[in-house]
Amino acid sequence: MRAKSLVTAGALVALTVTGLTGVTGDVTADAEPTAGAEPASASTAKGPIGWDVYRRLDLLPVLPTGVRTLQFSSYDRTGGNADAVAGSCLRTTADGCVIAEASGAGEVQSIWFTRDLADPGNVTSLGRLVIELDGRVVVDAPAQDVVDGELGAPFVYPLVANRDQSSGGVSVRVPMPFRESMRITTTENAQFYHVTYRAFADAEGVRTFDPADRAEDVIAMLRRAGTADPKPPAEHPLTASHSATLPAGGSIELGRLRGPGVIDELALRIPQIVGPDRSPTVRDDGRGFRKPGHSQFTVAIDARNTGVRLTRRVNTFWAATQVADVSVDGVPAGSWPHLPSTNAPRWTDATLELPAALTAGRSSVTVHTDAVDSIFGSFEEFHYWVDSRVGDEWVRTDVVDIGPEAAESEAAHGYAIEGQLWAGAQWNPYPPTGEPEPIATSDALLRDLRVRVSVDGATTVDAPLGEFFGTGLGEYPVRSLFFAVDTAPDGWYRSWWPMPFVRSARVELVNTSDLDVELVDGAVRWHRNARTAIGLGPRGDLGTFRATALAGATVEHRDWRFLDTRGQGRFVGVSHTMLGEQLPGSINSRGYLEGDERVHVDGAASPQLHGTGTEDFYEGAWYFATGPFSNPFTGNTAAEVQELGCAWLCDSAYRLMIGDAVPFSAALRFGIEHGGANEWPGSYGSTAFWYGRELPAATVTDSVDVGDPASEAAHGYTGAAGEPGAVTTLTAVFEGDDDDVEVTDHGRATTDPVHFTVHTDRHHALVELRRRFDRAVSYQSADVYVDGRWAGRWLAPNGNPHQRWAEDTFALPPALTRGRSELEVRLEPAPGGPAWHAARYDVLSTA
Repeated sequence: MRAKSLVTAGALVALTVTGLTGVTGDVTADAEPTAGAEPASASTAKGPIGWDVYRRLDLLPVLPTGVRTLQFSSYDRTGGNADAVAGSCLRTTADGCVIAEASGAGEVQSIWFTRDLADPGNVTSLGRLVIELDGRVVVDAPAQDVVDGELGAPFVYPLVANRDQSSGGVSVRVPMPFRESMRITTTENAQFYHVTYRAFADAEGVRTFDPADRAEDVIAMLRRAGTADPKPPAEHPLTASHSATLPAGGSIELGRLRGPGVIDELALRIPQIVGPDRSPTVRDDGRGFRKPGHSQFTVAIDARNTGVRLTRRVNTFWAATQVADVSVDGVPAGSWPHLPSTNAPRWTDATLELPAALTAGRSSVTVHTDAVDSIFGSFEEFHYWVDSRVGDEWVRTDVVDIGPEAAESEAAHGYAIEGQLWAGAQWNPYPPTGEPEPIATSDALLRDLRVRVSVDGATTVDAPLGEFFGTGLGEYPVRSLFFAVDTAPDGWYRSWWPMPFVRSARVELVNTSDLDVELVDGAVRWHRNARTAIGLGPRGDLGTFRATALAGATVEHRDWRFLDTRGQGRFVGVSHTMLGEQLPGSINSRGYLEGDERVHVDGAASPQLHGTGTEDFYEGAWYFATGPFSNPFTGNTAAEVQELGCAWLCDSAYRLMIGDAVPFSAALRFGIEHGGANEWPGSYGSTAFWYGRELPAATVTDSVDVGDPASEAAHGYTGAAGEPGAVTTLTAVFEGDDDDVEVTDHGRATTDPVHFTVHTDRHHALVELRRRFDRAVSYQSADVYVDGRWAGRWLAPNGNPHQRWAEDTFALPPALTRGRSELEVRLEPAPGGPAWHAARYDVLSTA
């Protein structure tokens, strides 16, 4: 038998001894790991578990065995765009809405919610969030308190984030391992949510999450994201640096390294690249009314005035329909006219000058506003600024703050409204500023300069400069865990992905543009590590770092694929650039963000992850309600609206999947919709970050075609009383990108035990059973026995009466299968539960 776990341990120990460090200074945590920290997990094939996931970021290249990343979410079960419908609970108990439930060992990695479009991301109405692990409640608190950090460490930013920190979404990223079971419940229907977790083949090396472990060293490290290398420091770091001009069509070599070793940091500075000056997002609450509604308020002015100017804050998304007539003390004084509308929320300040004849010699006036045209919304009022012209100067004499949170200002100004349709808060930026020509040149360089890394003679990284560092639309600030952009005049772009190599590594910057680059400063920091030759060898478990870039037009009815590959690896993140166009006939202008991610692993027809929207995948919400942000794991680095080279609406975003990395043993298809039905036109670019090996580690070594007499006879497929349920035929579709393809197959459903025998590769490190079944009924469950020994409970909480075909996978504990080429499997459906359905079992043997 191949001793994969021993190779894993050796490679990990070697990486530990050698370590990694940053040129930006010492990155070791200020606080020591607490006494309750997870035990070292290097001796298991799972890789790091619990807090070690973040303490041992140097182990990111390790490809785990017996780990699957799975997700529960509120996606539309019909395949449409009606996510978060009333049926988004898996089931309802006396405690509330169950949104996630699993049997066996695993680890909760990411919980995300949003709620209440009228108050985006306020999850107060969700009630309590209850997390149960191994039968013990580890969290039971109001959901809003949890994401606000009120529970204290470890539930503090950035391991939790509220709507202000994550642009309308809220999240929990505390890694919470469990050995036997997991259940997450909310008091009320969760509406929009996802729970991403890892499932383990066994509980070896797993210790149940302890909320008393504050993990202050991890929090300190995460709060330094974007300013320092997050990995443990290496001994004896080496640096290759280079400064040069880079002509159009040319390239410069930043480092040529002789291995074995690990690249720890890539740093670049290009003073020629500049970005716009972006205003911060401004939150303002207000009110709105529609014709024949009106409002009225009284303001102070300077009696010496020769005119008065009103300035009003306007959301330009609805500006074209917001027209109103204004009178002063009952006398017509002018109108708020149509303004050009933008295709996404933006603040602008509109002005109206009142005739001097109505204001001269007066110290106050009463302003009355009558809505004229607000067909698609309401005439909105947030803030008014009042300026009096005194001599040659405009003097600020009053400010009127309007909205539910401005009761004192409203009362002071006698504010009154009739016909109110809306009241609440909005988060919008003002338009960015800057010199158009240098910004356009910079955008071209970020698109057409490419970071290229070759490892052991093969190109493994070839990506646009901007996208590689998380900012594909232009130069905007980024502070993620593994890459950063400092937009200061002398700022650097930095990447900290660990990149192991055996013989050699070459790092280049390639100029595919027709522009000359005046100066490039570059540095590559690395360290020698003899054991990478073992880890990247034929029997090793390390993957080569890869950045796979794609760009082009979206294709109707097909997902945009971040990565579609064969082999073994783990997907650890993506940087995504979206250039949207207008969908004919739609009043929605940013609808490309309605697209869900769908992730198919090892050839499975069902997605292991199925999300609820593009901005939800990046852990924002409501089209990034509070504007651009950059957190350690997720960010919306830019949103452009018919400006700075963006023809319509454009977004750049990133997500790092570190604890929730997606391992694969044979193949990965990681896609995302463009629009709720893959209908939205546009041009996308993406750079997928992953670690991989060319050859697949898993193969299908046997298959049982349930309902086929020859296959059943060959595998001894029988029930407790003979025939294991009647054979039935179903024509239906799978969820995911291929939900337009009907599949017809036969199968059986039974409440009695089922027996069958399958063959494996006797040199396997892991055996998994993959079942094709009819998931019209949820919570199918069966106890699994291998050669008479209990292997765990196979639980399928998700049901779908609309897209009924599904495939799920059960990993057999390696201790029950090690060294065996034939296994006798017995499945005992849970007493009193629904019938267990199967149309096919595939046996995946991982070497």
